[in-house]
Amino acid sequence: MSKLSFDQLADLFLLLSVEGIGPGKIRNLLAKFRSTQNILSADAHSLMEADRISINLAKRIRKTVQQRKEIEKFTENELNRLEKIGGKLVTIWDKDYPPLLKKIYDPPLLFYLLGNLSESDQYSIAVVGTRGPTNYGKIQTERIAGELASQGITIVSGMARGIDSIAHWSAIKNGGKTIAVVGSGLDVIYPPENKKLFETITENGAVISEFVLGTSPDAQNFPKRNRIISGLSLGVIVIQSGINGGAMQTAAFALDQNREVFALPGDVGVKQADGTNLLIQKSEAELIRSAEDVILELELKLKPVLGKNIPKQQIDLSLFEEKILNVLNSEPLQIDKIAMLAKVSTSDCLVNLLSLEFKGLVKQLPGKMFALL
Repeated sequence: MSKLSFDQLADLFLLLSVEGIGPGKIRNLLAKFRSTQNILSADAHSLMEADRISINLAKRIRKTVQQRKEIEKFTENELNRLEKIGGKLVTIWDKDYPPLLKKIYDPPLLFYLLGNLSESDQYSIAVVGTRGPTNYGKIQTERIAGELASQGITIVSGMARGIDSIAHWSAIKNGGKTIAVVGSGLDVIYPPENKKLFETITENGAVISEFVLGTSPDAQNFPKRNRIISGLSLGVIVIQSGINGGAMQTAAFALDQNREVFALPGDVGVKQADGTNLLIQKSEAELIRSAEDVILELELKLKPVLGKNIPKQQIDLSLFEEKILNVLNSEPLQIDKIAMLAKVSTSDCLVNLLSLEFKGLVKQLPGKMFALL
């Protein structure tokens, strides 16, 4: 439970319910009035003396005070519901509030938590990307997130379909910890097929939400969610993304928060690679080929948690190898079919399949059939 009293939590919920007010304006008010109680007892003229508080906003704050009883009922109900699902509220004044998140421009004043946060979570890396990755993107996500997790680095993502979900599962499979930041209430699992992942994450890390219980995963929630993903992390890795993807937004937040941004390059013309290639082209992200590139860049910051065996192998893929990976899946395909889908000759296809097999990415089956390993 938060160190704040019930009345202080109710004050906070009351202020957050005012239209046009958010964490930033509440901090401005606290800088002047020193407590939520003083804010709510101040007159409109005094409120206007705080930075960025207009006459209309001051009037709305005064009007909202009349809803105190309703907010107290809401707060009590919220705490009871949260207790039933095993969660808790964490405020920016609590000792278990993540230090990295506290340093961003607009940290949430409170968030809902399922699972547990630990000191090692200050050594976190975010892995994000498109909801519709190619096979190449899936393979690289699993490989990079898994290697980072095996080194004791917490993996942060948004529990969305695609890259996010793969990153979480890969961390779990490699014995690591993972944090999911969601754009809905903690009692609204989205996407619904991630129920098992949601439950597993709470056992192997934490699920965090800035939104009150019962909040639906509406589109306007995700930018707020994305700033927390980057805010919790030393760096953000964008695996694959379109130019307008949410992962690009997370990368932009990371840059504003003075965090490192990394991007995996991809084929020109593949829409899932347009965003990452653009980040690299604009020098907004460092090109990476493996988890090792990230670890070497952040080695000093990650030193307290790094294992003794930092991964040394880099997986370099040729253009043809990437094309072939993008048409393969776990179901075996005959070599002629693979060559047709990848638009390469059968002989070139065979050479590159054997190279991929040697790199541990593809397995060969009887009858010249191949599948992802």
